[in-house]
Amino acid sequence: MHPLDNVIWNALTTRQAGFAQGSGESRRFQADVSPLTAFAEQSASGYRSLGQLIGKNGVAGLFLDHPFEPRSDWEYLAGAPLLQMVCTTGNGHVSAKAQIVELGTKDSPEMLELTALTKPGPFGTRTHELGTYLGIRQDGKLVAMAGERLKVPGFTEVSAVCTHPDHLGKGYARTLMLEVMHCIRERGETPFLHVRQDNVRAIELYKKLGFSERKLGHYAVLRNI
Repeated sequence: MHPLDNVIWNALTTRQAGFAQGSGESRRFQADVSPLTAFAEQSASGYRSLGQLIGKNGVAGLFLDHPFEPRSDWEYLAGAPLLQMVCTTGNGHVSAKAQIVELGTKDSPEMLELTALTKPGPFGTRTHELGTYLGIRQDGKLVAMAGERLKVPGFTEVSAVCTHPDHLGKGYARTLMLEVMHCIRERGETPFLHVRQDNVRAIELYKKLGFSERKLGHYAVLRNI
């Protein structure tokens, strides 16, 4: 299996095992880190194991190879086709870093506020612990950020790329992504990311930065009933 196949499972059973809960056929991130979950295989036993892990009325975020098929013990809440993209080129690097700041625990409330407004994907109070997160401030306010989320052998995901609506068009997302990608490459790893298939504007940016499409999957938010 390629490390980027069943990537959440691979992350939770390798480099990010320290953030994992569960055993056997299913895993989940600690709840305040991320709602993402996974099972070894998209099968009846996989769903059963995950249901036991999260409990009744528990909510799971899954990356699936195929669209979710209705199941009597699961309620589909939301989801979308999801592109996985990988950058194998060395395009670009930000040389002027004065406006870029590293984000941490003290910045978590602002990071949550920005992600709640821009909705780049699920973000929790401890998501920033998964890797390096960088931001740009204007007049002291956090207006853009990007960071690292899933980590598997040889690869790190660029995630939470977002810009406040009042500051779009200034190149902040590109600037931050290039710096995060540089940090990843400095460790000898390859950047990858996930993006909704209908997010045309973001996909165009990612392609300009050297990302290419690797596979089409599906994101699903499910409730165990």
